[in-house]
Amino acid sequence: MAWRFIGCHTESRPQRAGLRQSGKALTLAGTLCTNALAYIQRPELSRKKGTPMSETKLSNASSFFVAARQHMLESQIRTWDVTDPRVLDLVAQAPRQEFVPERYRNLAFADINIPLGHGQVMMSPMLEARLLQVLNIQVRDKILEVGTGSGYFTWLLAKLGGHVHSVEIHKEFSAAAAARLAIQGIHNVTLETGDAACGWDSHAPYDAIIVTGSTPILPDAFQRSLAVGGRLVAVVGTSPAMEACLIKRIHSESFSQQPLFETDLPPLQNAAASARFVF
Repeated sequence: MAWRFIGCHTESRPQRAGLRQSGKALTLAGTLCTNALAYIQRPELSRKKGTPMSETKLSNASSFFVAARQHMLESQIRTWDVTDPRVLDLVAQAPRQEFVPERYRNLAFADINIPLGHGQVMMSPMLEARLLQVLNIQVRDKILEVGTGSGYFTWLLAKLGGHVHSVEIHKEFSAAAAARLAIQGIHNVTLETGDAACGWDSHAPYDAIIVTGSTPILPDAFQRSLAVGGRLVAVVGTSPAMEACLIKRIHSESFSQQPLFETDLPPLQNAAASARFVF
């Protein structure tokens, strides 16, 4: 039987913490938030791909990303109950800007979902960090990622775990992610193209599974692909009533489920639909 989570409110997204920041951090936050919608609606505002940059501009860009990453860490991630030092240390050094589409690169550390195409997005940094913490990745873990996207969350998983099997339905996403991961020196990843919306047992059992798009219901096949002790994290429901949830395989035929927090995320392509009732 597929999992459904309805009306199990446990925690709402926190209010933005930018107002509690001061000086440079507040100025940076305001700039990012003010420009975010403009960049998404008018991509011509960003630097065109292939336009050369001087050494001075490259240095300024590097300083900008360092400051933006630090602000993201302090005002978005730490304020949303992300306390695992492994996750915090990893995010503090993450080259997220290298995985963002060129036209949105200046928004790499802003608290927004960044469009990738085909109706898919990069999750916001705070949601990525929270889900990564819940997964509790260990160094020997075999991990399934459903939805490679830009390859950034794949990078996070690969840095913490043993091996990542990442499945993407769009070939161009997978190819671009492969190139980005190679540049970053990531080799403990297997990228595959296919439709994993209803499960992917090719390399099961998995120690951890992450579904990077929402799904109205969570197909049974995912939990059946978990190893005993394995963890599955997914966003379940339909907009605007969605919840992140954690499922653990306790024994061969025993599972636990835990609703975590409310959120909203575009659906995984071909995600299993919930039944509709007509009165």
